[in-house]
Amino acid sequence: MNAADLLDLAPVVPVVVLDDADAAVPLARALVAGGLPVIEVTLRTPAALESVERIAAEVPDAVVGAGTVVRPEDAERSAAAGARFLVSPGCTPVLREAMTATGLPFLPGVSSASEAMALLEHGITAMKFFPAEAAGGIPYLKSLGGPLPQIRFCPTGGITLESAPNYLALPNVGCVGGSWLTPPDAIRTGDWDRVKTLATKAATLR
Repeated sequence: MNAADLLDLAPVVPVVVLDDADAAVPLARALVAGGLPVIEVTLRTPAALESVERIAAEVPDAVVGAGTVVRPEDAERSAAAGARFLVSPGCTPVLREAMTATGLPFLPGVSSASEAMALLEHGITAMKFFPAEAAGGIPYLKSLGGPLPQIRFCPTGGITLESAPNYLALPNVGCVGGSWLTPPDAIRTGDWDRVKTLATKAATLR
């Protein structure tokens, strides 16, 4: 699997924040059962790496990745935990080299044409557009599609079930990232049926 393939696995990538690694496996199973196998676990909590490790070991149908990769060591530790892809909110030369060194597909974050062009110089054509809504949303992505048609994006940040179809209709959007699929209260109470229902709705968007 390469980064371009990653964009085509599912219309929506759940962006997950986990405070308790015990919730990782049942959450992943609910998302997979709802038709969303690609799961981004953000490195925002102490439980994140263990959550990645548990999902990788116990939910074979899940394609689990690590998000909020901001340091070289984040990339290295995520790969060691079993992550199958990496996602960063932005990208620097040092971070790009570190993510490349893991051998994993990765979606580096951009929010401008210049950032996208800098990555394109290194042959990278699959990127995260973040923060999507704040950075210009659908009109901005439409504008990028003219001069940079070879780049495809996974927009993330402020996208909802209602706005996702409009993003997915763009030719330079492969999938979108969304946190609405995993509400904190559903994770806290273990309401996995609710998570599965939300995933099922999202899986039909493309």
